[in-house]
Amino acid sequence: MPGVARPTVVLWDVDETLVHTGGSGARAWSQAFEDLHGVPADIGAHSSAGETDPQVGAATFEATLGRPPSPAEMNALYARYLLALAVDIWVSDGYHVLPGAASTLQTLSDAGIVLGIISGAMEGAARTKLAPADLNRFFVFGGYGSDAPDRTEVARMTLARASRLLDGVEPSAVMIVGDTPHDVQSAAAVGAVAVGVASGHYSARDLAGAGAAHVLGSLEEPFPGI
Repeated sequence: MPGVARPTVVLWDVDETLVHTGGSGARAWSQAFEDLHGVPADIGAHSSAGETDPQVGAATFEATLGRPPSPAEMNALYARYLLALAVDIWVSDGYHVLPGAASTLQTLSDAGIVLGIISGAMEGAARTKLAPADLNRFFVFGGYGSDAPDRTEVARMTLARASRLLDGVEPSAVMIVGDTPHDVQSAAAVGAVAVGVASGHYSARDLAGAGAAHVLGSLEEPFPGI
């Protein structure tokens, strides 16, 4: 893709960018609430795509139980959620790798570009979601919702990790790839290059409107800078 600088680091969102879990995450959250509080919970009714797990969990707790959660209650929910997810993800009928994801990761890795995860999911959840697709093997490091509840702060922390790993890297040499305006806006906030992929709930127009420097219809299209 002429005229686009080759990135040093590419950071990847997980849900609806690399894999579709077939609702595994929502079922695992519901199971966690049922196990701990005796009521099922629908995270989709209380959250939007691109929010972090701490945001999703807290909003769902308050809407379901009518009060804010304590830190201890959230910690218990996270643990039970991860246990449920680790079972459900392997039997989810709808689970699949999104078109072009594996080949794009392989191409970037072969080109010597450092790959990392940047996800609103808890670290354990993000890695669990990638396991059935055998995609964890591509990622050297990552930043997660378990690092901070705010997506921009997750991006800032992940860029700092990349800089430590590579003994310095400019944000402009880092691409952040995601399927939601949250991904795009967090990239812009930290000076990284936002690549939107219209593989989830948002259109190419939505992602361009959020400020993406590059927008792909899917990962089957040529990746910018490569």
